Amino acid sequence: MAAEPDIEQPENASTGLNRRKFLIGGGVAGGLVVAWALWPRSYEPNVAATENEEVFGAFLKISEDGQVTVIVPQSEMGQGVYTVLPQILADELGADWRTVAVEPAPINPLYSNGLLAEQWAETLMPAGTEKLAEQAAVRWVAQNVAIREQFMVTADSTSIPAFSESFREAGAAARVLLTKAAAARWDVAWEICTVENGIISNGNKQLRFGELVRDAATQSLPDPVPLRPAGAGNLIGQDVTRLDLPSKLDGSANFSGDIRLPDMVFAAIRQGPIGDTRLKSFKREGASKITGFIDIVEGEKWIAAVATNWWAANRALDSMSPVFETKGFLADSDKIDTALREALDNGPGIRFLSRGDTKGMFDKENVFQARYQADAALHAPIETRTATAEYKDGALELWMATQAPVAAVQAAANMLNIGQDRVTLYPMLSGGSFDRNLDNDIAGQVAQIAKQMGRPVQLVWSRAEDLMHDHYRAPSQARLDAAMAKAGRVEAMQIKIAAPPSAREQARRMFDGMDNVEAMRSAIGEADIKAIAGLDVPYDIPNLTVDHHSAFVGVPTGNWRSNAHSSNIFYLESFIDELAAKAGIEPLSFRMQMMNNQPRLARCLTGVAAMARWDGGLDRSGQGIACHSMRGGYIAVIASASRGGSGLEVRRISATVDIGRIIHPDIARQQIEGGIVFGLAMALGSATRFQLGLPTVKRLRDLSLPRLAEIPPIQVEFIRSEEEPVGYEELGVPAVAPAVANALFSATGLRLRQLPLFGEVS
Repeated sequence: MAAEPDIEQPENASTGLNRRKFLIGGGVAGGLVVAWALWPRSYEPNVAATENEEVFGAFLKISEDGQVTVIVPQSEMGQGVYTVLPQILADELGADWRTVAVEPAPINPLYSNGLLAEQWAETLMPAGTEKLAEQAAVRWVAQNVAIREQFMVTADSTSIPAFSESFREAGAAARVLLTKAAAARWDVAWEICTVENGIISNGNKQLRFGELVRDAATQSLPDPVPLRPAGAGNLIGQDVTRLDLPSKLDGSANFSGDIRLPDMVFAAIRQGPIGDTRLKSFKREGASKITGFIDIVEGEKWIAAVATNWWAANRALDSMSPVFETKGFLADSDKIDTALREALDNGPGIRFLSRGDTKGMFDKENVFQARYQADAALHAPIETRTATAEYKDGALELWMATQAPVAAVQAAANMLNIGQDRVTLYPMLSGGSFDRNLDNDIAGQVAQIAKQMGRPVQLVWSRAEDLMHDHYRAPSQARLDAAMAKAGRVEAMQIKIAAPPSAREQARRMFDGMDNVEAMRSAIGEADIKAIAGLDVPYDIPNLTVDHHSAFVGVPTGNWRSNAHSSNIFYLESFIDELAAKAGIEPLSFRMQMMNNQPRLARCLTGVAAMARWDGGLDRSGQGIACHSMRGGYIAVIASASRGGSGLEVRRISATVDIGRIIHPDIARQQIEGGIVFGLAMALGSATRFQLGLPTVKRLRDLSLPRLAEIPPIQVEFIRSEEEPVGYEELGVPAVAPAVANALFSATGLRLRQLPLFGEVS
């Protein structure tokens, strides 16, 4: 643990464990990159505890009966964060996993995701400051966002790297305090005591955690707090039982739609086309004929029907035939394609990455160019947007799944014109998300409905509403140029990406409270470093430039599982395959000759080649290869595919993965496999076109998602590593689509340069 700062104590301060100092010290060592001088001294833990529980810092409480409850500040969306972070803490604590429980953290700056704030800092800065953003400036922005704005956000696979050290130190501190309490009873040195499975031992003497919690709270911590040697615990690297799984299996787990309150009613909603839309008219008399209908609530851009059940509320909306009026731009895919093409060919670009000197390199004969495009992609989680609220005595209680709880509270408070301290949020489990839950429009909507109705309300978006009012993965186009030597070596490459400044738009919705139209308009023409995510090309190409050409597309865009990596790696790895074909070199060898500085990625490539029995991808073999490094993780994928009478048939997908030290092998495998399936879905569908301000996709069946019978066998092997663990929730996605496209080229000679692979080609 980092050394404690000198903090003035009130006269009645305890001489034992000072929770404020403990929490602050643990937070900073866990990566909150906060200078001591900037950390406010008034922050206190607000973990709820019963009479028989003792709170040990921000992340842990232990009861007198031995129950160990770990406080997790990240949203559980199926990625296993409610298990992996407690596993880290429990391993360092020496707890018995059978006694470990989990609960979501309350809103508090102590739970800010400082790593994500630092990563997003450039996005939060004004446009045009990217090149001036030295490390000090980035840290300063991260500090201000993380602390002063309570940056509690789950995104970009940061849960493990952002919080693992904090959780480890929290476990270590509690272990030391409990050990010192036991040693005091036995009158021995605490250092000679051992801790295992929730029991502290010294020879034949044993005490359980629950027997020591009161005494432990009065003990003081040494500086620094000693951590266990790597591998000393018995939980890290084990497939312990997921803490969220039993309740999901027996149905006792509560999602937003499971909440039931006395006198509760149900609401359905309709929203108009994308853009500057207003509710114009509706026929109330139609709703009055629906059994169970209660009332109508009008928003500025939406209308909701309230009934005794959701089905009646939705039917009432159908009967009202609401009419919306949209001014200005109406989203249309032909216009979007034209805007992206114009930006790519004629618009100004901002150079975010440059190495070597490409000047004059593309005037030679041996230059190859290719253009690619990707349509807007939808999130489409199983659970549509759902929230429950009750407004009473000037205060609101809100039950919903959100990846940005502070933004959700702000949205509800702003809608009701009340202070944020008057809103109580109960974070719920999420039925999937893929970053859909970063947006919190529904919090304001349900707050307004609950206030007008004067009784608890549950608002559920229909599947059509969820798809039509998504915040899509940005549509984009790309142009890649390569200058090649006669031997096939790539001497220079330039990459140009035309896309909206999606990350800036997302940030303005989340942090500035802008609606979709305001966020899109304010970001017009701005450059966005996130738009070129994944294009810090791992290959040994001496001369390289990567530019973003900002474009206005007129549809709201935002985070999506793996973000721009998903489309950019399709462009890059497809292009590398095209260059290999042009050079007459088989694709694996072509990549390996450019892997001089990427030993971990190279090992993934050779590993997957051996596992999948790589045959060179030549002579119509139907094998395709792709690789990617992302946020400290590495993956190589080989797909075997062919085109049959019913379309594309993917026969097998193999992947070799390096994510450093693995905490929970089964969860890691689930996430990589899930990412591969997600990537396959992206290759085949998951996207939409637009017409008259609305997406053409309105139902799940319109998405061309692969059915269970169409999911091929998936092989995943992990490379053993003692490197620091990294976030892997999105790593499986980006390399799949190019591997499939490259396999299809190998099988048929057909080169597809768009996502989805069999989508419309402009």
